[in-house]
Formats: sequence, C-alpha cells, structure tokens
Amino acid sequence: MAKLYFRYGAMNCGKSTAIMQVGYNYYERGMNAVIMKPMVDTKGDNKVVSRLGIDKPVDFLVGNDDDVFEMIDLYQKENKKIDCLLVDEVQFFRSYHIDQMLKVAVTLNIPVICYGLRTDFLMNGFEGSQRLLLIAHTIEELKTICTCGRKATLNGRKVNGKYVFEGEQVAIDGENHVEYQSLCTSCYFEYRGE
Repeated sequence: MAKLYFRYGAMNCGKSTAIMQVGYNYYERGMNAVIMKPMVDTKGDNKVVSRLGIDKPVDFLVGNDDDVFEMIDLYQKENKKIDCLLVDEVQFFRSYHIDQMLKVAVTLNIPVICYGLRTDFLMNGFEGSQRLLLIAHTIEELKTICTCGRKATLNGRKVNGKYVFEGEQVAIDGENHVEYQSLCTSCYFEYRGE
C-alpha cells in the first residue's frame, strides 16, 4: 500500500525545490510523477516556483469544489499511470481534499507526497495541514534557520518591510507588498513585542 506523506517546514526551507527534485528523480527513472497545487496559490500562476529561480508547470490546479481522487482516477484512465502525486502548498487545501489524497494513496496505490506550512504567521494551523497531522502515514520536518542562526519553526509576515501580526490567514508571498521570513520562536516573540 502506498502512503500519504506530509513534509512541512517554515518558509524558505526548500519545499518547492524539493518537489521539483523528487519529480525529476521519478522522471529520470522513466516514471510519471505529477504535481498538484491549490488555485488559491496564485504565486507563479500554474507553476511551482522556487526561490532558487526555477519553476515547473503543475499538472493539476485544484479548486474548492474539485475532487482530488476523481481528478487522479480520471487522469490515469485517460492518460497514463501515475507513479507519484506531489502536492505543493498543501496547507491551502480543505480537509476533504486531504481525505481524498489519502484515498488516492490507499485505493489507487499511488504515493502522495505533500509539502507545505504547518502554521500561519499567527501560529495558527492551516486546515489542510491540521488534517494531514492527523491522518498522514508519515510526517517529516524540513529544517531551515532564522536570521539569528537558530532553527526556524515559525513564519513572520512582513507588509512593506514591517512585521505584522494581524490580517487574513492567506496572503500570497510577493503580492501586495507581502513577504515572509522564517523565524525561531525567540525572534518571533521579539518582533511581536513580547
């Protein structure tokens, strides 16, 4: 039986780069790995974009009303076998999408490797990430460092270069003067004034 994986980390830990690397590894072995991301992630439009300056078109853009299981099942019937489903920005998916991804792994025997954030800029969980923490077969942390050199586990949101601690949960990096910084807990509380 294939597994549902959740690989999470703070901003700038290399999640999108890892997706492209894993996809290439499958390609190099003559296998078919497909990439999926949610429509709400408008960064790069229909591409996975890495801070290293590389990008890759996705095979599936998923909206709230889409059924991930049906999309993958239909693709295999109309195209070719999928050897791995790679999911970028998984935190933005709904709980029912995560359940559908589990069904893809278990019923269709396709490994589903999800990459995303565990928490938002206010230390709250994302719906997709919370569901994955409950049902994923394997959970792995991708590590990165804070500007102070300590392990970063949190995400700071900057607007016009200043840290903010209020606002909507979803604001896409690079849009409307928004940028994110991976932070250790100490620096996070310092910037928050605590």
